[in-house]
Order: sequence, then C-alpha cells, then structure tokens
Amino acid sequence: MSQNASTTFPSIAFIGGGNMASAIIGGLIAQGVPAANIIVVEPFEAARTALHSHFGIRALPEATAALQAAGLVVWAVKPQTFKDAAAAAAPFTQAALHLSVAAGINTDSIANWTGSHRIVRAMPNTPALVGKGMTGLFARPEVEAAGKALIEAVISSTGQISWVNQEEHLDAVTALSGSGPAYVFLFLEAMTQAGVDMGLSPEQAYKLSVATFQGGAELAARSSESAEVLRQRVTSKGGTTYAAITHMQEQKLPEHFIAAMRKAEARAKELATEFGH
Repeated sequence: MSQNASTTFPSIAFIGGGNMASAIIGGLIAQGVPAANIIVVEPFEAARTALHSHFGIRALPEATAALQAAGLVVWAVKPQTFKDAAAAAAPFTQAALHLSVAAGINTDSIANWTGSHRIVRAMPNTPALVGKGMTGLFARPEVEAAGKALIEAVISSTGQISWVNQEEHLDAVTALSGSGPAYVFLFLEAMTQAGVDMGLSPEQAYKLSVATFQGGAELAARSSESAEVLRQRVTSKGGTTYAAITHMQEQKLPEHFIAAMRKAEARAKELATEFGH
C-alpha cells in the first residue's frame, strides 16, 4: 500500500464485525489504511470491544448518520439478518458503493433493500483470516471500473480473487472455494485418524497431513500441468499410491465428492430464496 492509502481508499463502513469483516479490516490496516477511515456497525458489545482494541477502529452498536461519510459499505452480516440490517442502514448509505460478503443473498435483493444498484457481491472463504483466501466476485453493470478496482484492492488484502460474469456462477464458487476449506479439514481428519490407526501419534499424523496438503497445493499452484497429470506422476502402477487411489476410485470417491459439491451449490441457491426477495 502506498503512503497515500488514506486518499486511495474512501472511508469504509462495515455492517457486521465478525470473522470475515475482521479479516478484511486486518488486511486493509496492514496495507496502511488508517483506522480512522474505517467504521463498523456491530450490535454485540464484546465484538465491538474486540474490534476497537485490536484495530483501533470506531465501532457502533447501530447504524447512524456517521455512515453517510462512507464511500464503500461492506455487508458482512449473516444472510438471515441482512434485510433488517439493510433497513436500518439504507437511509445513510444509498450514495455508497456496496460490497456484500453474505452467502446466498443475490444483488437484486440487496438493491431492493439498500436502494442502490452499485453492488459487488463476493464469496470469500475462511483462509482469508490468514491472508490466503480465495474470493469470487460479481459486479452489477452499474459498478464503474473505478469501483471494481477499489473492490479488488480491498479484497486482495485477504488473498486471491476471481471475477465471474454471471451472478449464478457464485453458487459454484460457493461450492468449490467458499465451502472448500471444510472439505480439506474433513480429509485432514480422516488422514490423521488413519495415521493414528497405523501407529503414529495424533500430533505426528496431523503434522504430516497438514504439510502434505500444503505441499500438494503449492506444487499444483506452481506447475503448468493439470492435477490429473500431477496425480499420474506419483501413481506408479502396482505401488503404494496406486493401491490407495485405485481403492478410492473403486469406491467412487471422486463421483461422491462431485455430488457433495453439487449439494452445496443447490443449498446456495436455496439461501437466496429463503432470505432474499
């Protein structure tokens, strides 16, 4: 972040101060955005206290006219509370650019609730908490190039980004990267248990499993070859890897895994119906 970060970024208001808001705020401040440029509306006192003590930002219990100074409003609320939160804040935020990180709520609903069509919808994931996030982004046509550039600068503080041209594709992003860390954790649980069953200590098994995921992902990220080719390179016929992979394929693990992600995609679509309008 350049030294003129305070002029590069407008004042930013966060509606909701949970983990994802904290991840973005932490990334912004680490880049040099002044704490004075950030305000948070957070109803829970303990969360407000933590935000203020950790980042030095101003945290309000409810929406007030102080939000009128914000050039960007980040909606970091749960889907079921979005509508009520928007009703309280909308009178003060209609001139702002809006960024939503709430799962499942489509931009038509957000436009209805906020009175603005300058909306970018994001699907982040929890590795954003350690600067290794992957966020899918969709912008309505009303969002100008400068607005998209601002959103990129904000979200890039938490990791990588990927724009989609159709909003419904965010449901696929949700299924892959949004929910994806939980899939990794599930595999880590299983690998750790297998290691323990084979005689390793839980600590050894977990360390080996985590490092294997980290290394495999880094190798894939740096390689120009596909995941299929990389897998084939370490799967010599008749070897140990071949024994494991063959068993997974016989049990139709890849097919079940794909079906599970389609369930996540379907649930993302249902959220929009349940909590939006």
